[in-house]
Amino acid sequence: MSIIEVQNLSKNYGETKALREISFSIEKGELFGFIGPDGAGKTTLFRILNSLLLPDTGSARVNGLDAVDDYKKLRPLFGYMPGRFSLYQDLSVEENLQFFASVFGTSIDANYDLIEPVYKQLEPFKKRPAGKLSGGMKQKLALSCALIHRPLILLLDEPTTGVDAIARKDFWKMLQNLKKEGITIVVSTPYMDEARLCDRIALIQKGSILQIETPDRIIDSFQKPLFAVKTSQKYQAIQILRTYEWAESVHPFGDEIHYVDKREQGDPAALKDFLVEQGLSEVSVDPTKAGIEDCFMDLMQQKENSHE
Repeated sequence: MSIIEVQNLSKNYGETKALREISFSIEKGELFGFIGPDGAGKTTLFRILNSLLLPDTGSARVNGLDAVDDYKKLRPLFGYMPGRFSLYQDLSVEENLQFFASVFGTSIDANYDLIEPVYKQLEPFKKRPAGKLSGGMKQKLALSCALIHRPLILLLDEPTTGVDAIARKDFWKMLQNLKKEGITIVVSTPYMDEARLCDRIALIQKGSILQIETPDRIIDSFQKPLFAVKTSQKYQAIQILRTYEWAESVHPFGDEIHYVDKREQGDPAALKDFLVEQGLSEVSVDPTKAGIEDCFMDLMQQKENSHE
């Protein structure tokens, strides 16, 4: 059963097209991710879903309610965690939580069982002003405030941006536990590794959805020859590879270069010989399995080529 249904949604800021007639649906109880870089349209979409912004065209329905016409009924259904920390920095941890509980006509005690796994890590600091918390603690406080009224849907806009790797990992564990409570979770992130933690993902770029599927199916759909190239002269190798006649795409990928060949099989030995002939040393070329980022880059390039 779809709890969120979006049809042909568009939003422009002057000449900038933030969303381009996007359509999708999200099932009740799903952990759904929007994966894309800054400027892809994720925040605009979340603000429309949460009735904080009006679309130019199209519609968004949440639990049968229209995001524009029924905004007063819709807002209590959401727990919203915006990308920027937006709680009251001069209020203590406890005061922030009490305030948000009162806004929704509830109390901390009424829903403490839901926030306990998150909030218990904050309780030793409950008298501390929110502005003096670490990034990871601010994140937990924002999540607690978003959950305090036991929402039907949790809307998280880049919740792990700016926090360390351990805090990111802990946060996603918390989301998995919340999913077991039956809460529908919609999260946006620029981190491709977090995509694997969602039930389904939408790859979004420049206001358009490139693909919606489970992470595994997106990866399995990548059938092109992909090679990991390693060399100590990485920058030079990227420039050289982009001149190779069989190169379809070349992208830096950690300490490697991911190279996609235009041919059905590709020829790693010939590719290595080509790089060595161009003066590179200590070169290795090995077949590798695509990840979400490879799929995203490939879909993005396909879309750009279709508009040429």
